[in-house]
Amino acid sequence: MGRKGFTLVEIMIVVAIIALLAAIAIPNLLRARVNANEAAAQSTLKTISTAAESFRAAQTTPAYPANAAAMTGATPAYVDATVFAASPGRQGYVYTFTRLTANTYICGAEPDVNQTTGTRTFGVDQTGVIRATAGKSTINTQALYDAMTVIQ
Repeated sequence: MGRKGFTLVEIMIVVAIIALLAAIAIPNLLRARVNANEAAAQSTLKTISTAAESFRAAQTTPAYPANAAAMTGATPAYVDATVFAASPGRQGYVYTFTRLTANTYICGAEPDVNQTTGTRTFGVDQTGVIRATAGKSTINTQALYDAMTVIQ
């Protein structure tokens, strides 16, 4: 009687090999996702900074927008309204815009879920310099922004 098929031991070996490959590949895929989210956050901050500068240049008396709604509510909008969406945000980051004075502002990008969607918080001000700090924090004052590390 000729039986065809796999033995239990052969199946267990195949499952063990697949588990080993998954253990190697999954952390790399998760890290790649975090890197992509962080790169997108930096790019979005550049976009918001450019939008704020365009808004300021269009004013009779040059001034930055009072809030994010001023940039998203204009016709045409200076930046897409979905950029400032609440949690889960855009590509794992939540963006805030704070005008400090008519001539200064701070925009922050913090990960929605720290260590999952991102590992760093980013910020940009009217100088256009992007800075970062480890972890998740809200960037809404000049002192917090100045304490961050310059990355671009």
